[in-house]
Amino acid sequence: MKKTPLYEKHVACGAKIIDFGGWAMPVQYTSVIDEHKTTRSAAALFDICHMGEIEVCGPQAFDLLQFALTRDLAGQTTGQVKLSALLNDRGGIIDDLTVYKMAEESYWLVTNATTREADLERITALGKAKGFDFRIADISDKTGKLDVQGPAAAAVLAKLTGADLPALRFYHFIRSQVAGIPAVISRSGYTGEDGFEIYADAASTGEIWDALLAAGAPRGLKPAGLGARDTLRLEAGMMLNGQDITQETNPLEVPYGWLVDWKKDFAGKAALAAVRDAGIRRKLVGFEMTGRGIARHGYPVLKAQTPIGSVASGTFSPTLQKAVGLAFVDIRHSEPGTEIAVAIREIRSQARIVPLPFYKRQK
Repeated sequence: MKKTPLYEKHVACGAKIIDFGGWAMPVQYTSVIDEHKTTRSAAALFDICHMGEIEVCGPQAFDLLQFALTRDLAGQTTGQVKLSALLNDRGGIIDDLTVYKMAEESYWLVTNATTREADLERITALGKAKGFDFRIADISDKTGKLDVQGPAAAAVLAKLTGADLPALRFYHFIRSQVAGIPAVISRSGYTGEDGFEIYADAASTGEIWDALLAAGAPRGLKPAGLGARDTLRLEAGMMLNGQDITQETNPLEVPYGWLVDWKKDFAGKAALAAVRDAGIRRKLVGFEMTGRGIARHGYPVLKAQTPIGSVASGTFSPTLQKAVGLAFVDIRHSEPGTEIAVAIREIRSQARIVPLPFYKRQK
């Protein structure tokens, strides 16, 4: 398994290590519920160095990304982050990634860990086929990424940086320093809380990690693993690539229709337009269990005695104190309020479709 620069620190902290997409990652330090609640009430620090970073630059870097991705990037300003989707020729989602405009001819793409090679291959091939003048490089191995998330995140980070954090808007970033180390600070995250994603040289991430833990201790900050990150993102109605989203999933059947700009051309548009015109047959919905049990990935979903879909993600929500999940269901049974059942082993447990997100922070 591949290891992040912080692996030894996780082991020293007594973290439980698991194989996550070929990476040795901490799933928890104390407990998933404790780390989840700490993120919601104070702040938590996550090692996200396994995610990918791809640099795209050159005279036609914009033209390439404007064609490769579904989102219109024309109005994106330097210092702004945009979520977008990279599709295959069938209109399926290869990756949901974030686009950082670093300068007029320079972009970063932050990819999911398991799709980084596929993203690089797809974007490179599209650029070459179009004859664009661009340069592309995988900078993942030399780039470290730490996320500090929670209501106390800004107060903690402010102790270590001179950046004007109150002026930094959501989905915007600034080049600054953290603990005296050059870094990119982005106001964004994957938890449903206020927070920051910090990018720095991979060799320096350990120093930043230690500084954040020390600065955050008086505010209750703790390290958190992928287990809490998963329950946090699910409460916030955020999808997990490879589980809720695969290359067989299109943006119209999940809550990503807003990422598609039909006024411009993009790779996979013809296939996706055909799906749009024919109408989607299934939809990703949120549900809460009204019966006993926790729904897990792959469990069948039923209406009366008829199978209508399957669970994509499911967990117990520490915040709501109930079991919740995401499921693909027949479009005819996808409205909020619809009563359904989930086959949990030998038991059919009752559930109800509800609006997303399950949790929204108070601003």
